[in-house]
Amino acid sequence: MYSFNKVANSLLTLCFLFSLTSSFTQHDELNEVYCNKAHSARNLIDLQKYSNPLTTNYDLKYYRFQWDIDPAVYAIKGSATPYFIPLTDGFNEMYFDLSNELIIDSIIYKHKAMSYTQPDDYVLKIDLGQILNTGQLDSISIYYHGVPPSGGFGSFIQSTHGNNNDPALWTLSEPFGAQDWWPCKNGLDDKIDSIDVYVTTGSKYRAASNGVLTEERSLPGDMKLFHWKHRHPIAAYLIAISVTNYVAYIDDVHLSDGKIMPMVNYVYPESLNAAKNGTADNVRVLEYYDSLFVSYPFRDEKYGHAQFGWGGGMEHQTMSYVVSFDWGLLAHELGHQWFGDYITCGDWENIWLNEGFATYLEGLTREHFQSADTWYNWKLGKINSITSQPGGSVKVSDPTSVNRIFSSRLSYNKGSYLLHMLRWKLGDEDFFAGMRNYLNDKGHGFALTPEFQAQMEAISGQDLQEYFDDWFVGQGFPTYEVKWDQEPDKLLIKLSQTTSDPSVDFYEMPVPVRLKGQGQETIVRLENTSSGQVFILNPGFVVETVEFDPELWLAAKGQVIKGDIVLGSHKVDDLGMKIYPNPVSEFLQLDFKKSALNNLTWSIIDINGKLMRAGKVASANDNINVANLQSGSYRMMIYNGNELVSNAPFIKI
Repeated sequence: MYSFNKVANSLLTLCFLFSLTSSFTQHDELNEVYCNKAHSARNLIDLQKYSNPLTTNYDLKYYRFQWDIDPAVYAIKGSATPYFIPLTDGFNEMYFDLSNELIIDSIIYKHKAMSYTQPDDYVLKIDLGQILNTGQLDSISIYYHGVPPSGGFGSFIQSTHGNNNDPALWTLSEPFGAQDWWPCKNGLDDKIDSIDVYVTTGSKYRAASNGVLTEERSLPGDMKLFHWKHRHPIAAYLIAISVTNYVAYIDDVHLSDGKIMPMVNYVYPESLNAAKNGTADNVRVLEYYDSLFVSYPFRDEKYGHAQFGWGGGMEHQTMSYVVSFDWGLLAHELGHQWFGDYITCGDWENIWLNEGFATYLEGLTREHFQSADTWYNWKLGKINSITSQPGGSVKVSDPTSVNRIFSSRLSYNKGSYLLHMLRWKLGDEDFFAGMRNYLNDKGHGFALTPEFQAQMEAISGQDLQEYFDDWFVGQGFPTYEVKWDQEPDKLLIKLSQTTSDPSVDFYEMPVPVRLKGQGQETIVRLENTSSGQVFILNPGFVVETVEFDPELWLAAKGQVIKGDIVLGSHKVDDLGMKIYPNPVSEFLQLDFKKSALNNLTWSIIDINGKLMRAGKVASANDNINVANLQSGSYRMMIYNGNELVSNAPFIKI
């Protein structure tokens, strides 16, 4: 979700940072566009962290919704018919999440009216009058009407648009708002397998919803019926309706397998020209996502947009609701169709699996379609946001706080950079392959961060526990000092690091630096495993300048200084170490005449400072297998703790 409201009401949530301009310098003030996730203005303290435990004893299979909507009137009337399977023995009563401000007209089960109570503000209890069979499909119909509760931007809104103040009514239920306007399971534990939505309204209006429009039929009394059918699993908060005097048009989307799919757009008449330009661009973005990840998940139905009166956008499944047709807004909401809708976060602690991913996908469109400056400035804006405060984790610390769930700095920006840095750490091939495996594994379901981590570990062969401990659970960010010293035969670089929050003592990350001199330049990747680590490089030219993270791979601050670097008080001769044979083909022998130092470790780096292998010194006569190294020049680095005490060049043949 994505919003253009800059001033956040205390009940609204800052959720997305976006530059309104295509380019700006580091010294320009960022044009921030904030995203406010709509929610009801009620007390949220009693909301369940994951789901209502009273509703976990049945599995929802299908819903049929039938609603009468007049967009000029703030009210709802109709019915909801869920099909469900009991999961426990002795099942004789059902619970739904539903506001008690709505009036129940009747509840019908097997052609009989059922008794019910509303023991709490958002609890509907139905007495079935009999024990239902476990595992057997059944259904019940709930007829109701009334004025849904709403506050702030709410979950059920009546508004106007255009010079004639044409009426509009729309819904936006994330995170907790579905229960404001229909009887549901409001948690993140049970997707409905399939839905039908029937909306009856005035003949001059159109109704937008999820799935495919299968019927648009005139009715007596100058009314119309709209029937939308959706045949994919869907979370409660992603079900939506919007009704006004829409103009509808279709863009064709050419998917990667050759299929042509409709992009169905419902827009305000006064916005038609701007909408057509924006959705034409969004067609290209959809085709890009379709080829980059797995094919568009709802390709047998549609993707589309419905304009609404809230200041941003919301990723309702198969049809995003948007206030306007800006590139970033449309790209962000479209990205949610894969990350948020196809895969939905399994609890609100893990909302970054929705928002961080959609934010990064929008960033990828800057990289793919727009200028290098635009992509650079997009990254710079995210880093400036992340490092503007010393603390804060991507993992949501208080999942009952809407403001915290949808923090723009943490869930959106830091979440997106968790992905960007992981891409840098793993490389493009493994990163995007892991993303595809994650989609294939968890598609149409719910996911938590450890499940995403497992897929990235499986594809890369790397243990990523420390990375996720630091960047998902841990708070803050690193600040680097890059000290360098040019000697006649080598370049020395010393990396020192401090952290902004004590929850992380050190961020182990590959650190990119750019070396320039004599009309040449190169970027080297320094595998930084400790503060104060020294790298010895031979770039092949005299270095004149060193730049920290020139392409903005790291959510970090950094400064570069030139000065003397002392490798340590212990010299090679003090250890009496010899390495042989040199050149070497298979085994490199380390021979220590003195063993006064304890806790020795060794690292092999290439001429660019990249860590190739590392381990502990096992004995005073240690053999290191270097057979798998490619031919070339390397250095054997010996450390006593964090102190470099010896280094020696060797050649692998």
